[in-house]
Amino acid sequence: MNMTHYMGLLADNQPWNLIIFMAIPVICAETIAVTELAILFTRNLNGKLRLVNKITSIFVGLYFTGIFFYLLFNAVIPITQAGEWHGWIDVVAVGFYLLGIVPLLGMALLDLNIIYRNKSQEGKLKVHAFFVGLFLVLAHVAMIAGMVDPTIVTEMPNMGHNM
Repeated sequence: MNMTHYMGLLADNQPWNLIIFMAIPVICAETIAVTELAILFTRNLNGKLRLVNKITSIFVGLYFTGIFFYLLFNAVIPITQAGEWHGWIDVVAVGFYLLGIVPLLGMALLDLNIIYRNKSQEGKLKVHAFFVGLFLVLAHVAMIAGMVDPTIVTEMPNMGHNM
């Protein structure tokens, strides 16, 4: 089956790549989203849910930074240099996945009090909620584009899926 590099990465080295590149970031993002909703509804900015939210945000931000640089140097740059992209849908899938660094690292920096230091707690909560939503949108675009057979939108002979 022809597939994007995104799906090839997840399909290779089962189940480890799926866990490392998909399950851990998405489970963390969903944990953040659920706790974020509870925090927004209760306005309890100092409870256990906020602690779970903060720890998870910092962890996944730093974790995904490692993934970002790993894939940049071991996949994106070599694939680009070799001209092996499987059309524009492949670039969209990988690009949107890697764009997840913006909201995930943003949440970590926010919770580490490195950015938006002078914002009120409510202001920080709004920025944090925006970052959560942004990551979920980017991740879903990457997943949807990643599941498309690239030959449907681009004729690409001899496509492999090694990433």
